[in-house]
Amino acid sequence: MSPKLLVSTRNPHKLREITAIMEPLGVELVSLVAFPDAPDVVEDRDTLDGNAIKKARELHAYTGLPTIADDTGLEVIALDGAPGVRSARFAGEKADDADNRALLLERLENADDRRARFRTVIALCTAAGTHTFEGICPGTIIRGERGEKGFGYDPVFEPDGHTVTFAEMPDQEKNTISHRGRALQAFARAFEPAMLTANEEANR
Repeated sequence: MSPKLLVSTRNPHKLREITAIMEPLGVELVSLVAFPDAPDVVEDRDTLDGNAIKKARELHAYTGLPTIADDTGLEVIALDGAPGVRSARFAGEKADDADNRALLLERLENADDRRARFRTVIALCTAAGTHTFEGICPGTIIRGERGEKGFGYDPVFEPDGHTVTFAEMPDQEKNTISHRGRALQAFARAFEPAMLTANEEANR
């Protein structure tokens, strides 16, 4: 039987992206959809690492399953690294993706330097401890939205070395170069089944 790993998301886009990369590891992925009463972890830390670790630890404690959680930020040079850890709430606590993109383009309307990078930190929490993995993808914020795929800031982010946005890329190509893809690849390189089964043995 394959070991189970909880992916701390209810977002189907994110889950599909993670599943595509994790599938070869022989792990059974379980999302928060399987735990409808699981708490919504408040992301109140000042860093991506802090938020990822907090989510992984709290949901591991709730479910008893080895858990991975991530936090991602878009860091824009001209905005001194903003929106960063507040990327999902850039335009306010109740803002949606479109609101956040609109505010970003407004803030950069007169900016010549449009360099940015996506950064993802993934935390794995088991009974044996917590580990983190980082992925970075540099690129540019374009001046208008392009593409129908992806989510978040994907329609305005053009990764270095490409002439299309993340929202215009096929999933397989995006997963190869994206920040989350690179963080997951770092996790996959370090992954051993014992990292998950140690959790079960510790709880017997």
